[in-house]
Amino acid sequence: MERDDQLELYAVVAAQLKDAHTKVRTLQVPESVRMALSRKLLVITAAAKHDLTDAARRLDRLMKDLDEGRFPDGRADGTPRRSSSLRHKGD
Repeated sequence: MERDDQLELYAVVAAQLKDAHTKVRTLQVPESVRMALSRKLLVITAAAKHDLTDAARRLDRLMKDLDEGRFPDGRADGTPRRSSSLRHKGD
């Protein structure tokens, strides 16, 4: 029974990853942002091979961010750029 549940989760995550790749491909964002999102999806895909439940959580979080309009800025390390208004004195 547990194996059947695992197979179902694989199928669900695979379908969600496919949808996520389609969504990223059709977003009207700069190419650097699209590449950063694609890298995130590749990391989630790799994580699914080792921890499917964690990968499903990460994918859900990424899709929620996309739905709410929160995108990475396309920097190589994937960290968001700090707003200049939030800089500390001395930064």
